[in-house]
Amino acid sequence: MAKSHLHHVWLVAILQWAGAATAADVSELPPVEVRGSYDNAVGSSDAASQGAVNREVILNRPLLRPAELLENVPGLIVTQHSGDGKANQYFLRGYNLDHGTDFATWVAGMPVNMPTHVHGQGYTDLNFIIPELVSRVLYTKGPYFAEDGDFAAAGTARISYAEILPGHIATVTTGQLGYRRSVLAGSPELAAGRMVYGLEYQHADGPWVNPSGFHKLSGVLRYAQGSSANGFNITAMTYRAGWNATDQIPLRAVNDGTVSRYGAIDPTDGGQSSRHSLSGEWRFAEGNVTRAASVYAIRSSLNLFSNFTYFLNNPLNGDQFEQAEKRLVLGAAAHQTWYSKLDGRQMWNTLGLQIRRDRLSPVALYNTRAQQFLSATREDSVNITSVAPYFSNTVMWTGWLRSISGLRADSYGFDVSSNRAANSGKARDAMISPKLSLIAGPWANTEYFINYGRGFHSNDARGTTITVDPVSGAPAQRVAPLVRTIGYEAGVRSEMSRGLTLSASAWQLAQGSELLFVGDAGTTEPSRPSKRTGLEVLVQYLPRPGIAMDGSLALTRARFRDIDPAGNYIPGSPNRVASVGITADAHHGWSGALRWRYFGQRPLTENNGVRSASTAMVNARLGYAFTKSLKLQLDAFNLLNRKNNDIDYFYPSQLAGEAAPVADVHLHPVEKRAFRLSMTASY
Repeated sequence: MAKSHLHHVWLVAILQWAGAATAADVSELPPVEVRGSYDNAVGSSDAASQGAVNREVILNRPLLRPAELLENVPGLIVTQHSGDGKANQYFLRGYNLDHGTDFATWVAGMPVNMPTHVHGQGYTDLNFIIPELVSRVLYTKGPYFAEDGDFAAAGTARISYAEILPGHIATVTTGQLGYRRSVLAGSPELAAGRMVYGLEYQHADGPWVNPSGFHKLSGVLRYAQGSSANGFNITAMTYRAGWNATDQIPLRAVNDGTVSRYGAIDPTDGGQSSRHSLSGEWRFAEGNVTRAASVYAIRSSLNLFSNFTYFLNNPLNGDQFEQAEKRLVLGAAAHQTWYSKLDGRQMWNTLGLQIRRDRLSPVALYNTRAQQFLSATREDSVNITSVAPYFSNTVMWTGWLRSISGLRADSYGFDVSSNRAANSGKARDAMISPKLSLIAGPWANTEYFINYGRGFHSNDARGTTITVDPVSGAPAQRVAPLVRTIGYEAGVRSEMSRGLTLSASAWQLAQGSELLFVGDAGTTEPSRPSKRTGLEVLVQYLPRPGIAMDGSLALTRARFRDIDPAGNYIPGSPNRVASVGITADAHHGWSGALRWRYFGQRPLTENNGVRSASTAMVNARLGYAFTKSLKLQLDAFNLLNRKNNDIDYFYPSQLAGEAAPVADVHLHPVEKRAFRLSMTASY
C-alpha cells in the first residue's frame, strides 16, 4: 500500500473513530475500498479489535432476530431468554452483558442503551430496527476512544441508516412456526434531497407450547439533503410490539415431564413495548475544519410481565411481577475537528460535547397474577442528566508511527422521587477518563497497536438513593453512581497475502465493581471487583470476487479479583466464542450463505460447581435472482436441529406442589429448525 494512500486511510479512520466525522463526512477524499465482510484492511483502524461491517454482508446473512445484526461484531453473542419483543441478552469479552450493560449501541445517531431501565441497566432493545435500511455497522471493543462514555467498557456498535437506497424494494416472507413479514422501502428524490422510507410488519409464534403471538410494526421516514460532507438529515421512527412470553424453565420440570423444553410454567407472561423518535444530524466541512451536530428525542414505554421463581415468594398467587416504565429522552451532541501541523507533522484535534436527559415517570415494579395488579413493590419518578465534554489529539510522528490521546469528563446527576420517601433523594458523580493509543507500521503489510483507556458504566439511579429494601423493609446499601473500568490491549493486523487479512489482539479489562440494580426484585445486588483477560483472532479470506470467508475466535478468562469462600468465577461469563462463515454472490443467478456459531460453556456459580453446556448453531441462506429486480431466498435457522440452550441460569425456585425452594438450572432452549421463504422485488 502506498504511503500516501495509507495516510488517507488513517485520516478516515481517525475522523470516524475519534468522533470527528462519519464515513460520509470524508467522502470527498479518495475512496477507501471496502472488501469482503469486514473493512479491516491494514491502515483502516486505530485498534486491532476495531472494524466495520458493510451493507452487503448485513443483507446476505440470515437473521433470526433483528438484534443478531450485532453478531457481525466478532466475538459477540446474541441470545434470548423470554418473549421475542423483549431486549435480547448479549455476551462479549467474558461479559454476560445482560440486556446491554457495558456495550454501548447507537442507531441512526441515537443511543439505544437505557439507564435506570425497569428491566436492567443499559437495556438495549433493537427490535425496532429494519435491517434493509442499515448501511453499515462500526464497532469497537474496550474503553479506548474519547467519544465513548457510559456502557462502552466492553465495546460499542454504531448502526448507520442509509441516506439513499439502490431503489425501491418490497419483500414478503412466510415461514414455519407462524412467521410472516412484509417490508417496503425506498428513497425517492424530493425537492433538493431524498426521502428514505421503510415500513415493516412482522408476526411470529415460535416453537413454544404457548405461542408467542409476537407482532410488531416499525416505520422510518428520513429526509436527507446536501452532499456527504455538507448536508443534513431529519429522521422520524415509530415502533410498537406485543407478545406472549415463554421464560426460562427449571431443568427438573423438563426431566420429570411437567413441561416440555418449549413449555411455560406461567403461560400468562408477556409484554408490550413502544418506541418513537425524532432526530436530526448536520455536518459541515470547509478548509481545515469539519463540524457535526445531532439532536434527538425518544419516547418509549414497556410493560413486561415475568415469573422466574413461580411460587417461591407467594405460594398463593405466584411470583409474577410487572415491570412498567414510560420514558422521555432528550439529547444532543456536537464536535469540531481542526487539521494542522506540529513541527511539520500532521495533527488533528477534536473537541466534542454530549448532553442527555432521561425522564422516567413512572418506573415501577408491581406484583401481579395473570397480568392483574395485586400490589406495588415500588414506584418512582426519576430524572437523569449527563454532560460529557471530550478532547482527542492525533499526531503523525513519522510515516510509521502515530499517537491518539484523549480525555473525557462525565458528570451525572440523579433525582429520584419514590413512593417510599426514604428511598427518594438526589445523587451526583463525575469521572475523568484518559485514553491513549499508539499505532506503528506498516512493515511488510503489517501494523501494530497498543491501546489504553479508562471507562465506566453508570448504575441505576434508584440504587444511588435507596435506604430501605422495598420488599423486606430492611436497611439497604447504596451503590456508587459510576463504576470505573480500566482496559489494555495489544494487537496486530496483517494482510498476509492477497485477499487474506488477519487481526489479533490480547486484552485485559478490570472493573471496580459489577454493581447492578436488580429490576426483578426492586433492590440492589452488590457484586465484586473483576478482571477479564482474553485473546481474539479474526481472519478474512477473499479467494475470488463474489466470495468472502471469515472466521473468528475469542478466548476469555473472567474472574473476581477479591478473595471470597464462594469462589472467584463470574457466573455467566463465556470462556470461548467462535464463528465461521462463507457468503457467495455473483450478483446474478445463485447466491448463498452458510454460518456456524459457537457459544462456549459458562460457569453458573461462583465456585464453578455448575456449568452450562456449550451451544453450536448453523444457519444458512440460498438465493436465486430471476432478474435484477426479482429475487427468491430460502433461510434455514438451526439447520442441524440442535437441541441446545440459548441461555442457562442457576438459582432457587419453587414449583406448585413443592414444599421448599430447589436450586436448579433454568434454561431457555434455542428455537427448532425452521425455514423462511422470501420474495423481494426491486423497482
